[in-house]
This record gives sequence, structure tokens and C-alpha cells, in this order.
Amino acid sequence: MSVGEYSNIISERRGAVGFITLNRPKALNALNGALMDEVSKALKEHVADPDVRTIVLSGNGAAFSSGFDLKEAAVNDHKTTTEWRGAVEGAFEFIMQFWDCPKPTVSAIHGFCLAGALELSLACDITIADEETYIGEPEVRFGAGVVALLLPWLIPPKIAKEFLLTGNDRVPARRAYEIGLINHLVPGGKHLERAAEIAEQIARCSPDAVRMTKRAVNRSLDIGGMRSALLSGVDTGIFIEATESEEKLTFNRLTVEQGLKAAISWRDAQHRNS
Repeated sequence: MSVGEYSNIISERRGAVGFITLNRPKALNALNGALMDEVSKALKEHVADPDVRTIVLSGNGAAFSSGFDLKEAAVNDHKTTTEWRGAVEGAFEFIMQFWDCPKPTVSAIHGFCLAGALELSLACDITIADEETYIGEPEVRFGAGVVALLLPWLIPPKIAKEFLLTGNDRVPARRAYEIGLINHLVPGGKHLERAAEIAEQIARCSPDAVRMTKRAVNRSLDIGGMRSALLSGVDTGIFIEATESEEKLTFNRLTVEQGLKAAISWRDAQHRNS
């Protein structure tokens, strides 16, 4: 059953499971403002629906998502930390609403799952991946900040540092599975099917017990300092964005003048031996 009328996503309910599908396939489901607004609205609708017990997030087309929309970012006029604060904090809240959601969330990823999209998928309680998926946090390669520094809380710090400091955007799903970022690795094209199976399994459990157990797990991480560390990471991200490094300025200029493909080609040329 479809829920709401949307231009950039598909929202529906099947039994006790709500589904939100990113639906900008021509843009590799890049997370622009309009799509993010629709995802947030759909999530609220599923949370408010007493018949929905679990929520699955996926992407339509060739990829889950390439991350935040770099074309949109390249033309914004933010300069100071004050101007950047609203944008970065808004992106952080967008990601963390899945972590904080009172109902369990399951992400089903395939193709590419990069940068902010990776953080979004990891903010879900369970992550399922097509075995041909590639993940990564490439922000440092073009002078951007990481919005939600979840990685150090989900995998060993030294591995998290390697991900974040190299900006490698071709980490195979198999590697992500081996280090615990992905719960289940499935054959090509089976990611959504497996996510739905797990969502339905959760939906058959006591909703009150599930809700309180999720909250208890999240609180244990907060007691350990996770939320404070993430907010500190947001401040770092704001500072990085406002600094406007040479790499970022060049990347944004090429994006505007020659297109995103040219900008990414320039970025990758700096890391041929990575």
C-alpha cells in the first residue's frame, strides 16, 4: 500500500513493514534537500502508523546512494561557520533520525553506498548488502567533512581511521561484512528480499519489548560517550566546510564549470596509487 505522494522517494507499507525507497536513480539517489525532506516526512508517517512495526530503507536503480548531492553543495553560498552550521547540523539530524527512530530500521544497500549515504545506512539498526556493493567515506579526497562519525563506534578505531583518512570509496562489501559494518551479505539482487525477511521477523516480536530494547542498546552507547563524540564531530565538520581548502574549491569549481563527472575524475587522478 502506497503512503503519501512523493517525487523523490517511494513510501509504502506491506503488512507490518514500512518501506522507504530513495528514487532518484538518474542521480544515483544523491541526497539533495528535496529528497531528504521527503524521507523525513515518510519516516514520521511510518512511525505514527500503529500498523507499522519495522522500517526498511533502500534505493532504486543502480545504487543505494552516492551520498549527499555534490552538485547542490557546489553552488551553495555558505562561507562562515555560522552559515555552515545549519546545513551540517541538518544533515546530521537527517542521518540520526534513523538511529533514534523508536521503531527498528533496516537498510538494504547495493551498488555504491558512499559518504553521507553510508552514514545513513549505518544509522539503521541492521544493514543488509548485496555482495557486489562498494562502500566508502571519500570526503577527505575533496576537502569535505564527515557529517556523522559513526564508524569509530561500530568498528575498531584503527580500521575506522583507515577508512576515513584514505577516503577509499571502493571498499568491497565483503570487507565491510568481515569487520562488522554489515549484518548480512547476500547474492546480487537479494538485498531487499533479505531485509524484508528480517524486518518481518522483528515485526513478529513484542513491539514494546523491541522498542525498549533498542532504546537500551542506544543508551548504553550514549553512556559511553557516543552522542557527545558525534556532536564534537559535527563541530569539526562545520570547521572543515568553512575552511574551504584548495581541494574543495577546485572540486566545486570543476563541478560547476565542467560537471560532477569531471570533478570526480580530477579527484581520482590525485589518488591513482590509492
